[in-house]
Amino acid sequence: MNEWCRKKPLEWQEYVNKEVKVNAAEQEYEGWVFTVDPVSANIVLVNLKDGGKASVMAVMGHAVEAVEVLREGDSSMADQLTSLFMPAGAQSYSREELENRKSCLRDWLEKNRIPFTEQGAQQETLCVAGVLTVNPPYGPEDCSSSNEIILSRVQHLIQSNPGCQQDQ
Repeated sequence: MNEWCRKKPLEWQEYVNKEVKVNAAEQEYEGWVFTVDPVSANIVLVNLKDGGKASVMAVMGHAVEAVEVLREGDSSMADQLTSLFMPAGAQSYSREELENRKSCLRDWLEKNRIPFTEQGAQQETLCVAGVLTVNPPYGPEDCSSSNEIILSRVQHLIQSNPGCQQDQ
């Protein structure tokens, strides 16, 4: 197993929304990292083209030899990448709305005595009991865990939060 595959999901998350050069299996790929699959370590790269078009490429995690950050992305780049994969009519949230949703979820978890930490470069991911993550916009569908029992229980807990109505 290579060094890239040994990284943890939160380490991979630090590459998201950054322009990188990936050396893999004697080839080089460049693009903006949209995501990294936490199971296979595959990297999804996006190259933006004129006219709002984009090309998407997946680099298999087992073939990755090195990843070099070429350029940091800003919030507009993150929004642009996210909008490429959003279904038509999907809701987007302002930074303030996301902060409110995160704060509401934090309060609800604390009230229910659920242990959590804030993780990631901008402290935007909530990590529940070290086995489940909740990413923005902090709804039940934004939970991720390999433990299906905990996943189901936390999703149900988020749905039952009377203080914050999660948008449907």
